[in-house]
Amino acid sequence: METELPADPGPDSGSASSPVPEQTAPVPAGVPAPLPEAPGYRDRGTGLVIFGVLQIILGLFAALMVPLVAFGAFMSRLGPGGAMRPGQFISGVATYAFLAAGLIGLGIGSMQMKRWARALTLVTSWYWLITGALVTVLLTAALPVAMRSALAQAQQNTPSPSPALSTGVMAVILTLIIIFAAVFLILVPIAFVVFYSRQDVAETCRRRDPIERWTDRTPLPVVGASVVLAIGALYLLLVGVTTPVFPFFGRYLTGIAGSVCFMVTAALDAYLAIALFRLQSSGWWIAVVTVPIRLVSMVLTYARADMMQAYSKLGMSDAQLKVLSSNPMFRGHAFLWWGLTSMVLLFVYLLWLKRYFKTPESAPADTLPAQAG
Repeated sequence: METELPADPGPDSGSASSPVPEQTAPVPAGVPAPLPEAPGYRDRGTGLVIFGVLQIILGLFAALMVPLVAFGAFMSRLGPGGAMRPGQFISGVATYAFLAAGLIGLGIGSMQMKRWARALTLVTSWYWLITGALVTVLLTAALPVAMRSALAQAQQNTPSPSPALSTGVMAVILTLIIIFAAVFLILVPIAFVVFYSRQDVAETCRRRDPIERWTDRTPLPVVGASVVLAIGALYLLLVGVTTPVFPFFGRYLTGIAGSVCFMVTAALDAYLAIALFRLQSSGWWIAVVTVPIRLVSMVLTYARADMMQAYSKLGMSDAQLKVLSSNPMFRGHAFLWWGLTSMVLLFVYLLWLKRYFKTPESAPADTLPAQAG
């Protein structure tokens, strides 16, 4: 009898429900693996290029200030205050050259969509915004007094037939200066902060520059503190070379003593910048202890010592000292409030950063692995 054989069952039914995964080509060594798609991600490459170009333009403007400082030093010989001191000239040139190099470098990095450029641009924009707001407030408070004093002195020397016109011109100039300061010191950094803070911008840089950079090793708020301290160290080093007038607990140290104090303080800030970047708790504690000490030293010195007498020890002429003393920035307490506000903000920010400097012993108990019962 002919028997019908069963049909070939083919592949096992179990394997049909569990298909064999596709074999993917191995990723070559040194090539980063492709990043998974982020939900709602929007590429911001065009914006990074635009803001990078803006930074380069600002850097070129800062570079143009270098020959203007040289021109001002040349023209100062014809003024009543005498020629500009070599220290003032070096300080102005170095400051604008540093700004130009930093802005152009960050602009190029932003156009290349580098992670480090986005991180440094964000933290420096915050620093730019806070400092610019303080400068704008200081200018708004001090400039009217300074311009009224200058106008009164000019009218005493050469009486003007139309003082009302001079007052009106002074008001227009004052308004333009304050508007210019508000735009470039407040509105422009706000635009940078808003753009570079966007999650899409960070994701774009992460995809266009998939290699981990040095700014990724430390939380961004701590990177900001390190950048502020590093900039402060460079500033103190420059002032110690060009204008060594160091406030020290009720007196001003000038000459070699002032330069040495500035060098030591600059070295301390440089160490703190490195220690904070490495998340060393010892660096955080040293910063928290030394900042109030420096604050007390500044308060005592500005309250008791005579700044004009300290500047006279630097070799300034009587005409230059007269010009400085007529400036309300020096005659009043503008520098005192500027220094106090800056140091207080830095101290408060350091206290807020304590969350990033937890020691292993202070780790909460719920972070320990659970034991099997």
